[in-house]
Amino acid sequence: MSNFKSHFVFTRSQQNGIFLLIVIIVILQLLYWFADFYSDSTEVPLTDKEIAKFQSQIDSIKLEQATKKTPQIYPFNPNFITDYKGYVLGMSPSEIDKLHEYRASGKWINSKTDFQKVTGVSDSLLSVLSPLFKFPDFISNNKERLIRNTNQTKSDIGSKLDLNRAEAEELKKINGIGEVLSDRIINYRNSIGGFVNIIQLKDVYGLTAEVRVKLEERFFVNKNTTVALLSVNKASVLELSEIPYFNYELARDIVDYRLLHEKISSFEELAVIPKFPYQKIDRIKLYLSLE
Repeated sequence: MSNFKSHFVFTRSQQNGIFLLIVIIVILQLLYWFADFYSDSTEVPLTDKEIAKFQSQIDSIKLEQATKKTPQIYPFNPNFITDYKGYVLGMSPSEIDKLHEYRASGKWINSKTDFQKVTGVSDSLLSVLSPLFKFPDFISNNKERLIRNTNQTKSDIGSKLDLNRAEAEELKKINGIGEVLSDRIINYRNSIGGFVNIIQLKDVYGLTAEVRVKLEERFFVNKNTTVALLSVNKASVLELSEIPYFNYELARDIVDYRLLHEKISSFEELAVIPKFPYQKIDRIKLYLSLE
């Protein structure tokens, strides 16, 4: 027990040292709780004018970012709206599904009224989208075509007809074209938004080279039937996917290849992209440029 008490017996100098240590600890604790170490006497508050200037800069940055995130929408054929494009346009999933079901039945939308009737989009959304609708010339000029057909007589059989305005009965006058092939030609014409060049007949399944020659002798594609060429070095994935010979996956591969090589210098380069339909390059060139 005496050994245990010896641990608590201090000399006079040791007691003074302990007392001084306790005082120092107390002082440090008081400084910690009551002293303001973060105050900056040199800080000057911002004026209202400076605050307004900073807020203006913040608002301009937000506006710029919002503009960048908004994709630019170009004129399009409403018959070929994909799920992604429908989402970008502001359509609901049910409206997109209705459009796809209608198109799957083999029917076509030929006016903004048809589009609203099929999809059920609101009047406000239709007013935004309808100015961007781009229907083929042979649809927009349907009335003119009917007048031409009414005035046409048997003596006109030797003159060439516009392939984009030809009806099934006119196509069936060509030896080798019956009900099936005439429907295929018209359906394919509708699917690509109208022929740009008569060489696109190569893509109609079942048309032999001999029959195509006969069609070229009887029909022509109006030189006014042109499309705005897309730059393969500038077009977005969505824009490229609108080309009749491309889908979204192929368009994405083209853009990836362009980014990797910085630029596409010739159409021959595209042949190295997997699944690129190079055998159709003569028709693809009708829609693309290298600018």
